[in-house]
Amino acid sequence: MTSDHSLPLLQPALHEEEEGGGGEPSIARRLTWWQKVLDEEEAKKQVLFSMPMILTNLFYYGILLASVMFAGHLDELDLAGVTLANSWATVTGFAFMTGLSGALETLCGQGFGAKLYRTLGIHLQASCIVSLFFSILISILWFFTEPVLILLHQDTQISKTAALYMKFLIPGIFAYGFLQNILRFLQTQSIVLPLVILSVVPFVIHIGIAYALVHWTVLGFEGAPLAASISLWLSVFMLAIYVTCSKRCKNSWEGISFESFSYIFTNLRLALPSAAMVCLEYWAFEILVLLAGLMKNSETTTSLIAMCVNTETIAYMITYGLSAAASTRVSNELGAGNTDRAKNAMAVTLKLSILLAVAFVLALAFGHSVWAGLFSDSSSIITEFGSMTPLLAISITLDSVQGVLSGVARGCGWQHLAVYVNLVTFFCMGVPIAVLLGFKLNLNVKGLWIGLICGLSSQTATLLVITLRTKWSRMDLSVDMDKEDPRIPYQT
Repeated sequence: MTSDHSLPLLQPALHEEEEGGGGEPSIARRLTWWQKVLDEEEAKKQVLFSMPMILTNLFYYGILLASVMFAGHLDELDLAGVTLANSWATVTGFAFMTGLSGALETLCGQGFGAKLYRTLGIHLQASCIVSLFFSILISILWFFTEPVLILLHQDTQISKTAALYMKFLIPGIFAYGFLQNILRFLQTQSIVLPLVILSVVPFVIHIGIAYALVHWTVLGFEGAPLAASISLWLSVFMLAIYVTCSKRCKNSWEGISFESFSYIFTNLRLALPSAAMVCLEYWAFEILVLLAGLMKNSETTTSLIAMCVNTETIAYMITYGLSAAASTRVSNELGAGNTDRAKNAMAVTLKLSILLAVAFVLALAFGHSVWAGLFSDSSSIITEFGSMTPLLAISITLDSVQGVLSGVARGCGWQHLAVYVNLVTFFCMGVPIAVLLGFKLNLNVKGLWIGLICGLSSQTATLLVITLRTKWSRMDLSVDMDKEDPRIPYQT
């Protein structure tokens, strides 16, 4: 569908009211300037959508984090092992599975907007089949964690401890893949409030399970990852029951169908680029941590860069709800054929993301010493972190904007374009500049983070150009065996 180019892309389509009687401007006209800044109705929709998504994401993330904390409090070796295991699990498994589910943000989002409700259940099942296949491959990798980590020159004892943790977490990767798919299935239908309850309940139960397995059984350390696997499967079962029994899903879920096998390759054409989008950015951040370990006084530099990465991650998790809102609103409106409304939704999300980033940055500016104190008692590290705050402010703002643009890319089905962008901006620009500034020009941690900022700014600018210049159009999403698989229509 061709968009109406008579309206600027970032300008909401508004209708001004006529002047009131007596020559006095009406209240609506007096508020026009504010409406041009922010479409209040659209903003309200997105805030009500994003808040439950933020909470849901935090609670599910809390299941994995709580297990790390329970295991890490046993002794120093366990802390080192579980920290390494958690990082390894994220970059090789959880990030990849989250990315795979991004295909549903396009397929289910546009399908819901087009009122092709039956397609949502078909694509959900196809995505679960894809996730199952890759979960098997990831579980094989995780089973051989110890030799792989030793090959990467990690400490032998720490690698052994991390490998033990990973083996008990293997059942969890299967559940995590299904969990992410069901979340996207519900998210694209704007079913978000029930997700808060369906995430907080397993999180609370998980605390009890983890404590019991770690402290009341002979499992000890192994009980922490096993508890995470159990709680993730509990989360999947609760979501599955909701999808099956809820009246809100009666049109989008009609039961298991073998027809879903016909749409596996359709899913893969979006899922693999979507997974690459997520992983490339995760890997760029992890590379910074590894590079910090190669510097002089590596203990301090590694701790400092790890604190910055964790701060950036938490900030992104807060703005994640807006990224999900952008993806859902854009895909729904495109599916309904409302291109201008999709563009207006994107503009509102960008403005909200900037406001949220500014609020986070201000909190960090005034409370960076308190925040750094939560990570370390070292006065030198806390002081160094304070000097990193201006750079963090820039990166957090850029990351917030690119998160929204990435959500728009998933909603429109432009994952393949975003992959090229992330690959070039992070690994051909960001990381090389970080190495140059950090090691050759001796800017140390600041140089590494400036390199990351260069990558983020290039990524954000390129995604914005793609968003402005690429044709916005709906995919062919009809589940019809006589039709070809839907393809991604784009035009520069």
